[in-house]
Amino acid sequence: MRRYWKYVKPYLSAFIIGPILIIVEVIGEVLMPLLLRNVIDYGVSGGRGISYIIAMGITMVITALCMMAGGVGGAYFAIKASTGFANDLRKDLFNQIQKFSFTNIDQYNTGSLITRLTNDITQVQNMIQMMLRIALRAPGMLIGALIMAFVLNPKLALVILCVIPLLSVAIYFIMKVAFPRFTIMQKKLDALNTTTQENLTNIRVVKSFVREQYEEDKFKKANTELKDSTINAMNVVIFTMPLMLIAMNITTLAVVWFGGNQIVAGSMTPGVLTAFINYIFQILISLMIVSFIILSSSRTLASAKRINEILCTDIDLTDEKALHKDIAVQYGKIEFRGVYFKYYKNNEKWVLENINLVINPGETVGIIGSTGSGKSSLVQLIPRLYDVDRGEVLVDDVNVKDYALKNLRNGVGIVLQKNVLFSGTIKENLKWGNQDANDDEIYQWAESAQAHGFISSFPDGYETELGQGGVNVSGGQKQRLCIARALLKRPKILIFDDSTSAVDTATEAKIRESFKKELKGTTKIIIAQRISSVSDADRIIVLDDGKIVGMGNHAELLQSCEAYSEIYYSQVDKKVAAS
Repeated sequence: MRRYWKYVKPYLSAFIIGPILIIVEVIGEVLMPLLLRNVIDYGVSGGRGISYIIAMGITMVITALCMMAGGVGGAYFAIKASTGFANDLRKDLFNQIQKFSFTNIDQYNTGSLITRLTNDITQVQNMIQMMLRIALRAPGMLIGALIMAFVLNPKLALVILCVIPLLSVAIYFIMKVAFPRFTIMQKKLDALNTTTQENLTNIRVVKSFVREQYEEDKFKKANTELKDSTINAMNVVIFTMPLMLIAMNITTLAVVWFGGNQIVAGSMTPGVLTAFINYIFQILISLMIVSFIILSSSRTLASAKRINEILCTDIDLTDEKALHKDIAVQYGKIEFRGVYFKYYKNNEKWVLENINLVINPGETVGIIGSTGSGKSSLVQLIPRLYDVDRGEVLVDDVNVKDYALKNLRNGVGIVLQKNVLFSGTIKENLKWGNQDANDDEIYQWAESAQAHGFISSFPDGYETELGQGGVNVSGGQKQRLCIARALLKRPKILIFDDSTSAVDTATEAKIRESFKKELKGTTKIIIAQRISSVSDADRIIVLDDGKIVGMGNHAELLQSCEAYSEIYYSQVDKKVAAS
């Protein structure tokens, strides 16, 4: 609750005023049967005349208007408080996810995170609104109606006291059954969102492999499981309503029976019985509302638990203990000292094992090795996308853990294996590298990445709108845009993780040539599958099974490193065979 207080505090006035106005409505609700009793017993039967009836009628109209004002005002402030609460909670939840390390992100699938940010928070929002509008109204009406029922006829009111404990026990057992069912329902919603997100994101792959039927069956299965789990959960709600109606009808019949006998005996007036029946309905309707709130709270508690999982996730990669938060990357020197790393900490096998390596400022280093040898894992330790398990990574002789994350990552530009562009114009995407870059800088670095030519060929040039993920440009064009975006950042360290694999060799050679001319003071790390991409590097690192098995220039490695020469000759043989 302490965590949620921060979301209540900015809207505290709405949280207070709303219930107060609802109390006004409740008071009017409780007074209405009493006023009706006066009309029947004193105005009609008591002979006080038409003037008394009119006066009571006017009083009832004024009471109804006050009730309406209280109800409308209470609803307004309830909506204001609940939407404000949800808005701030959603913002904090999104910010928390933004702080996640790659390890944290690996704990959740995308569909689950989307569900928590949308559906789960909406459930909490609806519950708060319900609590402010109904939760106070129902107990208030229940207590007020009970008091008035005992004031009017204490003996007859005992009938109600027999029903309330039975209903309370039934509601408890219903809630106990409902909570786990709603938890399962939310998990099935996660699965459906994940299936939908994967299908829409990869629709081109689905079509190219003619897997539409497979995806339809997969979606149908997830959708059916959600339907079945929803019905299973809602069956509890369906069962509750008839139970409450049976209790209401039996209680009403009992009151009419015993009350009718009292009227015949002369110990009760018709007006009192009429008012009493109204209070019975108020009490039982209040109980129904309370049961509905309890059932809804079961689903909300399941959603709140899932939200708390995100908010309470320990972010394993922070700069809170950094010793040099104010320094920035100045030279671009990189050093790995006895580095060991693995993604899943309970695995026995290391992804990287005993890595010792120094990369000097301004040096161009190629990294090559077979698939799964640890190339990408190695470079992701530099900007602290992951942290080492043993040893340390240093940049400019400072442990990367001692930098502020913002300063460290501002000094490192990285083009990952998976090239990602965002919806918007080409210029907006490039300015991710430098939001303040002017047009001349954008054109210059786009030219260096060999992207300016094809961008200029588009009718709208740099104002061309990109589809989600850059779906309306080719793989090679996407890679060059991502390279240009990284170059605009002007970092001291540039990492290219197989970022020219979709570019033809001639264009790749031009990109490498521009790097030599324009990035002389920048440390460059190039991960590649093709030896031609790294053959002119100052040094080449050969990785195999997470270990460094070779280091040197192209000529040296051909003579001294068996793994490198095998890769080289296999690629040369393929070229000869192709020619």
